[in-house]
Amino acid sequence: MKLNDPRWLELEGGYKIPYDPRPSLERLEKGDDVWEEFWENLHHQGDIGIASYAAVPHIVRICRSLSFRDWNLYSLLSTIEVERYRNTNPPLPDWLKEEYNHAWQDLLQLGITDLQKTTDPLIIRSILGMFALAMGDIKLGAFISMLDTSEVEEMLEDRMAWSEIYCSQQKAPHGP
Repeated sequence: MKLNDPRWLELEGGYKIPYDPRPSLERLEKGDDVWEEFWENLHHQGDIGIASYAAVPHIVRICRSLSFRDWNLYSLLSTIEVERYRNTNPPLPDWLKEEYNHAWQDLLQLGITDLQKTTDPLIIRSILGMFALAMGDIKLGAFISMLDTSEVEEMLEDRMAWSEIYCSQQKAPHGP
């Protein structure tokens, strides 16, 4: 969907009211930190709208040219993708499917590049969740994307007695 398309004014965001992300997309392109606004308006307590889907290709296009991409890119787009399957959210419109799917293929490539450059656990987890979603494993992608560090640690303790059985080393010796 082109940025000059008049439909932007009618598309709903996460609050199920019209939300036009184009001003924030322009600010992102200038290097401004607009992630909080995107989180607030493209997603709200599991709700997303057509504006959420329509923003994805533009977010990916803009972020492709950035020298640094943080966890917000991967987590927000993963959240939109997971919530796409929620029964109360609108389906991805046919007129947007090709562009949206192409953006996800580009996002997968960005993730491969960024994963090679980072040791940040939040970015790593965000990218891994996105990988699962991009490859079609929605449940695994949702699982990885929605966990935080304390939940991972709790699950490892509960299921594997991690602190008793495994060494406490945080990183594998062959990591970056």
